[in-house]
Amino acid sequence: MILTEWLIFFLIIQVIHFLGTWKLYVKAGRKAWEALVPVYNAVILMKIINRPWWWVILLFIPVINVIMLPVIWVEIIRSFGKNTTTDTVLVIATLGFYIFYINYALDVHHITDRDLKPKTAAGEWISSILFAIVAATIVHTYFMQPYTIPTGSLERTLLVGDFLFVSKFHYGARTPMTAVSFPMVHDTIPVVRAKSYTSTPQYPYFRLPGFQKVKRNDIVVFSWPIDTVNAFQQYGDGKYHYKPIDKKSNYVKRCVGIPGDSLSVVDGYVHINGKQTKLPKRAQLQFSYNGITKGSSFNPQNLYNRYKIKPNEFWYDNANFRSAGMTEEAASRFKNHQNVENLQRAIAPKGLKDPKIFPNNGKVDWNSDNFGAIYIPEAGKTVKMDLKSFSLYRRIIEVYEGSEMGINNKLSVNGTQILLNNKPINEYTFKQDYYWMMGDNRHNSEDSRVWGYVPANHIVGKPVFIWLSLDANAKGLFNKIRWERMFTTVGGSGEPVSYFKYFLIVLAGWIIYNQYRKRKKKA
Repeated sequence: MILTEWLIFFLIIQVIHFLGTWKLYVKAGRKAWEALVPVYNAVILMKIINRPWWWVILLFIPVINVIMLPVIWVEIIRSFGKNTTTDTVLVIATLGFYIFYINYALDVHHITDRDLKPKTAAGEWISSILFAIVAATIVHTYFMQPYTIPTGSLERTLLVGDFLFVSKFHYGARTPMTAVSFPMVHDTIPVVRAKSYTSTPQYPYFRLPGFQKVKRNDIVVFSWPIDTVNAFQQYGDGKYHYKPIDKKSNYVKRCVGIPGDSLSVVDGYVHINGKQTKLPKRAQLQFSYNGITKGSSFNPQNLYNRYKIKPNEFWYDNANFRSAGMTEEAASRFKNHQNVENLQRAIAPKGLKDPKIFPNNGKVDWNSDNFGAIYIPEAGKTVKMDLKSFSLYRRIIEVYEGSEMGINNKLSVNGTQILLNNKPINEYTFKQDYYWMMGDNRHNSEDSRVWGYVPANHIVGKPVFIWLSLDANAKGLFNKIRWERMFTTVGGSGEPVSYFKYFLIVLAGWIIYNQYRKRKKKA
């Protein structure tokens, strides 16, 4: 829904609210017109139901408002003496329209000094749980979101099994676009494995102000741009499922190119504006290596301890072997292994065409190791539109600046002339910024080299903290925990430092102080 449609929808809601409550406003000693004025009517309603004014703010926070609406409905009917379980069930089951019946058909009286404390223990539990959900949803949506590393594309910078906190406020929190969704989950409700949201209605895209922009070489969590998938496993029905932007799968990669950059990949190394980029010290750039053995076997444990080669990343084929995901430092040491006769980094040569590589049309002689150069679009900048740029920017124009913004863009070709919605164009001006995301494990990462640009409205946040790390290959709970990675920062210079022991000290101090305070109060 575009902004105008939302404004109309909002006004319709105000009319419905007026028609269903104006008599109740009068019975509460207010004027009928006060039920009609947007926002003001909500402030007055809080006074009628004896709730704080700041509840009005919650009614205008996406996702939170969906949780708060049933609460408000119940509070309204209880403020007019309808306290039974049947009344509560009816007002929720009818999506609030039971209030119309009370407004017009019943002779009710407003309870001015209503006791707000729940009448039963169950009611108190429900009230506590409900507001805990509201608080947690606000934190999850606008401040900090937990995230788990599912794949090895950023190994060894981030490891499979790392549990992260992702900051929403660094780049500015993206307000939810999906108006109706199950709180505290992403696209699927756990256990029942059902879709957690309705695709309509949709809020317009909006991002709160952040205190920094996405910088080159930042590790970024973003919504996977092409996540409109066939046979989506969560649903298991074999159908195509459109996914709103904020419900697309979350990916984490390194941003190697920012808006305005000219990017190319030369022998696996990223070049920006013709110069090879220098990664941060914590980055662990890795490639695949091919080699020939001169011994009988390798000790898998030694391979991991000395060279960080996992058993499932090492393959034998007679005397030949292949190792995935080794840093150059580890490769230089592994080259001197007594059982290694020869070791070479695997590089797809320049000019070797890979049809799986963006722009996925088989017309460019690019591959994962030798790619581009391409321009990364910047909002407000204009590019020439010809047959080459048609392939690079078609999805941007049709989808990211088209259907996902409620615009029906269609890009086509007539001979050598580019057409936008059947009208000839020679240039195009971009409406938003774009980014280029890649994994540090260059031969084990599905990234922008495969599916292209990441729009600014798909940016989720910045990983800042590893609070837990589990090694699925280790045996025993104690051994599974990577203690040296717990409570470490994702960014920064030098080797990661664990702050776990300091956390334990603070936690122990808080427990001791809390016990002391309780004993003192009791005495």
